[in-house]
Amino acid sequence: MSTIDYSDKIPNNVNLSQDRTLQRALEQWQPNYLEWWGDMGPEGSQNFDVYLRTAVSVDPQGWAQFGHVKMPDYRWGIFLNPAEKERKIHFGDHKGEDAWQDVPGEHRANLRRIIVTQGDTEPASVEQQRHLGLTCPSLYDLRNLFQVNVEEGRHLWAMVYLLHKYFGRDGREEGEALLERRSGNEDNPRILQAFNEQTPDWLSFFMFTYFTDRDGKFQLCALAESSFDPLARTTKFMLTEEAHHMFVGESGVSRVIQRTCQMMNELKTDDPARLREAGVIDLPTLQRYLNFHFSVTIDLFGADESSNAATFYSTGLKGRFEEGKRADDHQLRGQVYRVLQAQDGRLIEREVPMLNALNEVLRDDYIADSRAGVERWNKVIEKAGIPFRLKLPHKAFHRSIGALSNVKVSPEGRVLNNEQWLAQVDEWLPSLADRSFVAGLMGRVVEPGRFANWIAPPVMGINRQPMDFQYVRFG
Repeated sequence: MSTIDYSDKIPNNVNLSQDRTLQRALEQWQPNYLEWWGDMGPEGSQNFDVYLRTAVSVDPQGWAQFGHVKMPDYRWGIFLNPAEKERKIHFGDHKGEDAWQDVPGEHRANLRRIIVTQGDTEPASVEQQRHLGLTCPSLYDLRNLFQVNVEEGRHLWAMVYLLHKYFGRDGREEGEALLERRSGNEDNPRILQAFNEQTPDWLSFFMFTYFTDRDGKFQLCALAESSFDPLARTTKFMLTEEAHHMFVGESGVSRVIQRTCQMMNELKTDDPARLREAGVIDLPTLQRYLNFHFSVTIDLFGADESSNAATFYSTGLKGRFEEGKRADDHQLRGQVYRVLQAQDGRLIEREVPMLNALNEVLRDDYIADSRAGVERWNKVIEKAGIPFRLKLPHKAFHRSIGALSNVKVSPEGRVLNNEQWLAQVDEWLPSLADRSFVAGLMGRVVEPGRFANWIAPPVMGINRQPMDFQYVRFG
């Protein structure tokens, strides 16, 4: 089915009404989800009519429609890409066999763990962004925040469907737990540390949607290769929605840069203090925010050497990014990959079996993709005639997972002692003063067509709407 059935209580394209037991279970979970949304979704938004896109099909040529929707009335549902006829497993020990339509018993625990971990990130980001609407720089940006939020909610539905359908009572219990954990909660936090960090301001939000949602892209692409066909089909459709989230981040940071460069040229200065007085975010502060969000995100890929990564690949649970485009045997026996470690005060590379280094392979693919976007930001600075370049820090910088977690490394890749690190850390990561300054810029702008002083308008409205379009109607 490519068309989505909206006549059901839960919109879907998986013939949910033909599985009454599953339908009842999900309909019992639905009010708990709506209660979570009411408690932890965007603050104060319950009566807003928001110009949102809603999936109406999984056909890439026309999969969404736009219209004003009350936030709690958004039709969250279950959408899978169409099945590929006679799909075969194309990597790992089961290469060449038929893709699995059900969960093999021996892989049950690992598959459930993968699905739960992915599912946990979705409500976590909604919780992290809960208060941002109160300080939005424009209606356009407020609408984009809400679009990201409702789609993260739908991605939670995608994972909960798999848990309910394929994992019985264990899956139902995991589905409940996904609504019980809370981002940043000391007693019951989210599974991955990056999803327990605060997103206190819009610069953090734009960096998060650029860097951390890009991690989501790479994790989903790896899962879209899975031998478990329902997971592959689910994540392929999630990727369709994820693209907008990364656009919000990349274009948001670009607009901040554009406004800063405009003010630098008007005032003929690059002095951060003068630029801050003029109400824009200086480029060195942008670099520190970039350093923080990039380094926190690359930890999400896990330890550089991982027996779990080897198991997930060999058993066919999780592939590599763009597995089908790689010209090797797709089993990786006897192949090696270089990973970093600190030795005698410097970073060195050593070879390890590639199967054990697959987290690092995915991390390096992610870094290359992230760098391309940073270069697009640099073109904005270059076009303004300003001799400054943003850059990704070294991948060993500010790490808290794996072999590099106990090593202090500068953004250029120099190994430091603790004293050297403490002397310079405020040049490399946002200080309390930086965060306080950025927070002080965050004033709510909701008049159609107006934008906060610290950010430039977008090039084009959503769905080609005019710049003064009323993206959000307040109740």
